[in-house]
Amino acid sequence: MKKAGYVVLILILTVLLAKSCLHADRAVTTPSVNPPHSITEEINYPDNQKNVTIDGIDYLQSQAPIGKFGGTLIASTIGEGPKTFNPFNSKDNTSSTLSEIMFDGLLTTHPVTGQPIPRLAKDFSADGDTYLIRLRKGIKWSDGKPITADDVVFTWNDIIFAGYGNTSTRDSIIVDGELPTVTKIDDYTVEFKTPKPFAPFIRMLSTPIAPKHAFEPAVKKGKEYFETFLSTNTNPKDFVTSGAFRLKEYVPAQRVVFERNPNYYIINRDEEKLPYLDKLVYLIVGDINNEVLKFEGGELDVIGLQGANVARFKELEKHSDFKIYNLGPDTGTMFLTFNLNNRRNNDGKFNVDPKKQMWFQDKNFRQAVDYAIDRKNMVLNIANGLGAPLFTAESLNSIFLNKELQPYERSLEKSKELLKKSGFRWDKKGHLLDKFGNHVEIDLLTNAGNTEREAIGVMVKQDLEDLGMKINFKPVEFNSLVNKLLNSLDWDMVIMGLTGSPLEPNGGKNVWMSNGTLHMFNKRPENYTKDDRTDWEKRIDYLYTEGALATDFENRKKFYDEYQAIAYDEKPFVYIYSPLRISAIRTKFKNVYPAPLSGITYNIEEIWVDK
Repeated sequence: MKKAGYVVLILILTVLLAKSCLHADRAVTTPSVNPPHSITEEINYPDNQKNVTIDGIDYLQSQAPIGKFGGTLIASTIGEGPKTFNPFNSKDNTSSTLSEIMFDGLLTTHPVTGQPIPRLAKDFSADGDTYLIRLRKGIKWSDGKPITADDVVFTWNDIIFAGYGNTSTRDSIIVDGELPTVTKIDDYTVEFKTPKPFAPFIRMLSTPIAPKHAFEPAVKKGKEYFETFLSTNTNPKDFVTSGAFRLKEYVPAQRVVFERNPNYYIINRDEEKLPYLDKLVYLIVGDINNEVLKFEGGELDVIGLQGANVARFKELEKHSDFKIYNLGPDTGTMFLTFNLNNRRNNDGKFNVDPKKQMWFQDKNFRQAVDYAIDRKNMVLNIANGLGAPLFTAESLNSIFLNKELQPYERSLEKSKELLKKSGFRWDKKGHLLDKFGNHVEIDLLTNAGNTEREAIGVMVKQDLEDLGMKINFKPVEFNSLVNKLLNSLDWDMVIMGLTGSPLEPNGGKNVWMSNGTLHMFNKRPENYTKDDRTDWEKRIDYLYTEGALATDFENRKKFYDEYQAIAYDEKPFVYIYSPLRISAIRTKFKNVYPAPLSGITYNIEEIWVDK
């Protein structure tokens, strides 16, 4: 799994991006990310959004060309739909994407430079361990009540720091066992202080802010009740939001419909409140093949294309009503991982077959699997050549990528050599046996409905069977897979992916730290106190801790270079390949400025339809 201001299974985490005026961020120096080139044309980004005060209200003003109001944009989501609309409870990508449409954070990320910029905040300053946030005066929640410092303090103290919902944000900002503090200075000013200068913290301020008057009653009822708050059964009229859109309708397994928030704080250059669109609709399409069919049939306005479909769509583009954009390498990672857990359940039984534990905990075995994977063949046949083999824990476009870690060719000879070192052998039929004579038979899982991962699974099965292993490949329902990974620990090997950011590795803290909630290859139970870490896990714990405390980019990179080198050698994750992100959108939509960090509709409030 991988990182982002905070991490999440490709199931988790999407970053929304925009722009405004800001004070210099002195907490950390970070290089900018170069803008991408479109497949079809150069992209001319509009000037930065700016602050304007009208009748005492601090608006954020779009500098994009003036558009027309009205219309609908129809997007899609794969799978069964959201599990919650509460951004603080979300543990999957769909729920995060849809809930965060409705709730803005104090800051966001500039879509081209990658620098932190204000959102609900009017401006901010950062100096060492102190962050001063000045909110926009006069802006309102969707129910008309003012957005103030009380909402910010409540969100961080009573929800995030108190451990309500998904604790990934809280867990990623603990320093030496301590959490930051947040203090109200006045109605529109708050101060955050970290226990030490902590470089990743500035990006955590993109976390959504909750309306205190709407969330406080749920918090007072306790964590168990909060888990159900703003569930998919909640009446849309009960939502109080700050984003460009608010929930209008949810039809399970069919669609999620959002309507424009009339109290949104971003305006155009004519001082009219955005967004332009009346509605934003997400169709729940089940699987990727169905998504492609719906786009071709005109039912969808925007789609992310897998490599196998790009050539055909490029040909269709010449005589169609859509345009294709290349957003560069994927910001997440895809990998195969092993279950290294050797702890017993409460009933005294192991989660994993002891003989399989012996295989998976053997570095020679993991490296043998790694050398057997034909990444180039996967890029050619699954991604249609639109991608590159991946060998590192950081994505190929990460500014923290350790470029000293070189790719290598598939080698069954190297795999066999490594297996022999650990006593593996082959019988007369070519079946792989361990040193005790056990046949090597492994269950390989991935999430059903993701045709790319299913195709990878088929090829991994063949690659490993070339070594004499018996691989039982089983796509399973996504929620069941997540439960196995993070709760029951009843699995052998899994093909999975994690979203991430090329700007901040600390989002991977809950994956790589040994006590992390997403440390899936060796997941420790909650409140587990025994120190049974391997030496390399201990070293990564140290590197992640020190990497976050260093504030200069070059110093930070030394720590993250080393963690990548350890991952490259130990192989708890066998990385597969990095596809290019290719997206298509109908040409009737204007103010579309695709960006590598944010995708194609990050500026949804500025997008309008030329009907």
